[in-house]
Amino acid sequence: MIDTSRSTPEADLAFLRSIVQGGGDPRATLTMGVMYLAGGLLYGLQCLVHIGQSLGVVRWPGPVSLGFVAGITIAFLVVMVWAIREDRKRPKASPIVTRTLNAAFSGAGMANLAIIIVFGFGAARDGDFAVWLYYPAMIFALQSAAWYVAWTLKKKGWMLAASLGGWATAVALGLLVRQPLVYLYVATAALFLLFAGPGWIITREALKKRTVDADAG
Repeated sequence: MIDTSRSTPEADLAFLRSIVQGGGDPRATLTMGVMYLAGGLLYGLQCLVHIGQSLGVVRWPGPVSLGFVAGITIAFLVVMVWAIREDRKRPKASPIVTRTLNAAFSGAGMANLAIIIVFGFGAARDGDFAVWLYYPAMIFALQSAAWYVAWTLKKKGWMLAASLGGWATAVALGLLVRQPLVYLYVATAALFLLFAGPGWIITREALKKRTVDADAG
């Protein structure tokens, strides 16, 4: 009797490709694209406001600024909840898909948690907010690695550009933590180009595929 619980290298490679390509289900990439797009636009807008405040163009009282920052986070959480609900509408994944996705999310969560603890504790201990500013640099470094993996599987030029851009942004932010205004310029541009940009591309492709599938069905 054939043991179907084990997969072949060819099947594993095909499965990894299906993750990047959305597995033929446009909803799989639509939620990812919308989250990237929303994250880039919302936090890019927040950085723009902080630049305005640094230049004296935006002069909001403390409570208004705090409410704005909280509103950005709440808006992103709303998008995240929508994405989670949309993903749950998809057909149940096979065991290998479940194990892979759980491992991917757990690994990313563990990495982010470690970074938060290290830089958060360091900033609080030293009383130096600049230490915390290394955290976004690490996020862009992780994104660079993720986009490089995606590029090796799909060979799309914009994915390689996102990977290289994320790497360059991580280095730039790490070197600019003592220059807050220039740091904000780089972070703002990176959020719009490397988060909102790929998010828009992914969302557009997913919507186009959904339309084609609907017409074919």
